[in-house]
Amino acid sequence: MRPLANDRRAVPMRLIEHERQVARDLEMLGLPAANWPAQVTGPNGASVADVLVVGAGMNGIAAAASLIFKGVRNIRMLERNPAGQEGPWLSFARMDTLRSPKTLPGPALGIPSLTFRAWYEAVVGAEAWEALYKIPNATWVDYLAWLQRVLRLPVQHETIVKKITPSAGVLEVEVQSQRGNETYFARRIVLSTGRGGAGGYHIPSFVDPALWPDLAAHTNEAIDFARLRGKSIGIIGGGASAWDNAATALEQGASRVDMYVRRPALPQINKGRGSASPGYFYGWAGLDDAERWSLFVYLNDAQAPPPHETVRRALRLKRFNIHLGKPVEAATRQGGKPLVLVRGEDTPRPHDFLIIGTGFRANAGAITELADLSPLVARWRDRYAPPENLRRSDLGEFPYLGPGFELLEREPGQCPDLSRIHLLNHGAALSHGAVASDIPGVNVAAERLATALVGSLFREDIKSIRSDLEAFDEPELEGTPFFVR
Repeated sequence: MRPLANDRRAVPMRLIEHERQVARDLEMLGLPAANWPAQVTGPNGASVADVLVVGAGMNGIAAAASLIFKGVRNIRMLERNPAGQEGPWLSFARMDTLRSPKTLPGPALGIPSLTFRAWYEAVVGAEAWEALYKIPNATWVDYLAWLQRVLRLPVQHETIVKKITPSAGVLEVEVQSQRGNETYFARRIVLSTGRGGAGGYHIPSFVDPALWPDLAAHTNEAIDFARLRGKSIGIIGGGASAWDNAATALEQGASRVDMYVRRPALPQINKGRGSASPGYFYGWAGLDDAERWSLFVYLNDAQAPPPHETVRRALRLKRFNIHLGKPVEAATRQGGKPLVLVRGEDTPRPHDFLIIGTGFRANAGAITELADLSPLVARWRDRYAPPENLRRSDLGEFPYLGPGFELLEREPGQCPDLSRIHLLNHGAALSHGAVASDIPGVNVAAERLATALVGSLFREDIKSIRSDLEAFDEPELEGTPFFVR
């Protein structure tokens, strides 16, 4: 199905007809609205986007489309990956299918013809939809690429944001693209940069950095599994990505995989799925700090089990070994081998390569695009002191966001322009719930973000907007006896 995303020659007639339906639906809803924000120029008359969206994956698409629908059409989208490679699904997401049910609508913004199901049926038919169990990763990426195209989103691929700096009332954005180093300006920036965009990988302190790059990798790094054929692989962690990498390594010819899990038993209940409802999506941000913190600690402590499909995939493979209740105390290198020391054992266990499956961290001080601004960003530890039994130092590093996902200052007056930057990724989870992390909440997050941005731009532009209103002089009664010149 991969060619359908970008090759118009491969598009079946029913998809062309479906795209006509999308156009009609948008026309009937009056979308997108006409552009209304004031035109702003930057230093030396440089052009300024009203909103610059960093990331053209699921959240970036939803955010940009929601803004355009509301008449904020002067936007720019920057994506670090090539077209058709957005998001994690064809890189470090090494499962066969999405973990979510196929029935989730995707970033459709309430428009049925934009849902994954509508697109999939248009591509391969209703019978294929009925037969589908879960969505293959590549198929999901094709759907997102189709959304980019059918919504005419202004995505600039292979462009990396290096640094964001406030400059003369706007934000200066230093980027690296195929054209070299460039500078853009924007009034607002949305960082829709996925799970890794809130602070990078979590690598435990007991793992020796000297293992990189030849003897270890995090599950979310590029791994040359062909190079590991015939090798003994040690995996630290028992979450979903650890299981995915174990299966992938064995499928690619690894001689043996040993997974070390600190818990004596795997988690049994996915509490995240139990909280994937409109009440949580719409209500979480309205709770007080103590309630949000307590709820997040509960979910974080419970952890999620690996999906049963992922477990069965690994168990079907010979030479897979799981060691429950075996916390790793040290992972080091000795010559050309990584060694894993398990608590309570005297002799380290040798492997040929280690894969660290310990997830991501959220750290307001480690968001790469913010560079020098990071120390100024308010964290949860700056705003709330939990009771002793609920203290979790790592959770205190989450950014403390405002109602529109905007960054806030640690100290008032240090950098007011921080509120022009909005964090639409996993870093929003403690402040807003899981609306910007997973598929179920994507539309809620986009709508909340766009509504907040529309409000802030309207307030900022009210003088110009009022001037336009006062200059509006379309006569209503022309052609009637009551018309007065």
